[in-house]
Amino acid sequence: MSKTEREHPRYAHEATVTIRAHGTTLAGRTHNVSRGGLCANLPQPLAAGTEVELDLQLVFEEDVQSEPLTMPARVAWSTPFDDLYQIGLSFRPTDAEKSELFAIFLRLLDDNEREKPVRMRDQDVDERFG
Repeated sequence: MSKTEREHPRYAHEATVTIRAHGTTLAGRTHNVSRGGLCANLPQPLAAGTEVELDLQLVFEEDVQSEPLTMPARVAWSTPFDDLYQIGLSFRPTDAEKSELFAIFLRLLDDNEREKPVRMRDQDVDERFG
């Protein structure tokens, strides 16, 4: 695998994430998610190597979210990004039930990625303008 290839595909989907570590709770949004981990935008930095527990929720509509999926993770990196911090998290091993729930979560993201918008030239004039 070359340096530019990823072990797992990443899905550029915004989900809510709540991270708990050492008595602190941080809420933010994901930048991307993969089978191996995620990148989140958070209000505070976390030190690389910190073990955390995170709740991940899909955002379907403005006020409609999935049930939270709780996963163990480890902070891989943290860097300032605008007025936030981008945090790279790698998922830790978990039980079979959570692994299956996370696989379903990723399938939902994959299905969303595969939905292609209809191009204007694929529609006739009546379909474009109602």
